[in-house]
Amino acid sequence: EHHLISNMENHTKVTEFILVGFKSHPGLQLLLSVLFSTMYAVTVVGNACMILIIRMDSKLHTPMYFFLENLSILDICYSSVITPKAALTFSLGRRIISYNGCASQMFFFSLFGTTEAFFLAVMAYDRFIAICNPLLYQIIMNKRLCVFMVVGSYLSGCINCTIQTGFAFSLSFCGPKEINHFFCDVPAVMYASCSDTLVNEIVMLAVCGSIIVGTALVVFISYGYIIMTIVQMPSAKSRRKAFSTCSSHMLAVSLFFGAVFFMYAEPGATSSPDKSNTISVLYTIVIPMLNPFIYTLRNKEVKRSLKKQLKRK
Repeated sequence: EHHLISNMENHTKVTEFILVGFKSHPGLQLLLSVLFSTMYAVTVVGNACMILIIRMDSKLHTPMYFFLENLSILDICYSSVITPKAALTFSLGRRIISYNGCASQMFFFSLFGTTEAFFLAVMAYDRFIAICNPLLYQIIMNKRLCVFMVVGSYLSGCINCTIQTGFAFSLSFCGPKEINHFFCDVPAVMYASCSDTLVNEIVMLAVCGSIIVGTALVVFISYGYIIMTIVQMPSAKSRRKAFSTCSSHMLAVSLFFGAVFFMYAEPGATSSPDKSNTISVLYTIVIPMLNPFIYTLRNKEVKRSLKKQLKRK
């Protein structure tokens, strides 16, 4: 009983955390603030345009664009959980985040991050069916399956973020409440706690690891088949066409999984926070911003649709 009481006392002490990511570079603060704000604006505008283009052009009402539209909605949410707060942190030096604010930031970041990994797997599967089973594409990728896959991705995200946040905030926090990051990422919050985090680290590696490995496998196997199919195509024109619908997705996927693998698979990611902070800028801020550009600039259909919309205006 005494142990419980002392534990309770520890819990009540911490009502807020201090985000100290990139604090050691005082000259960088303004630059980071401008950079984060600009990237956030580009992310929101770019993804909103993507959603509008897809909504307004009935030619783009296909499974591939249904997933792209959902990816854009996701990227806006994902970015909104982290970037505005980070930009304020750097510009005004508002480094304090409340206990509940930190928990909800971790919850939503985990939710959208996990969902993004599942989306990329779903989109790889969609391209796999389109290129390797073109005759059955309409039948297999029907509206019901598409909706089911999107909802399933969010549900998987929900399960993961509930586990991650629940485990991280069951730790007790005392002493210095500094989190060496610019947002409440799971490893950084665990590192700031004063309880033994071994169980948490095992849970995080097991759950996150299986999600990352599982979704990455779906992606790589799909692309393995896609590349084999493309190579065997008789005409250079059909090879080019097939490759151009996939190359943009391949680029987005390699960026995302590359950053995430690097982040979570490397032991001691919690011990060198500055390096992990820099990598997380990539997958939390840069990737949601690049996605619409990767998909539109490489994509003739979207460009054609844009021209058509602009002419109509």
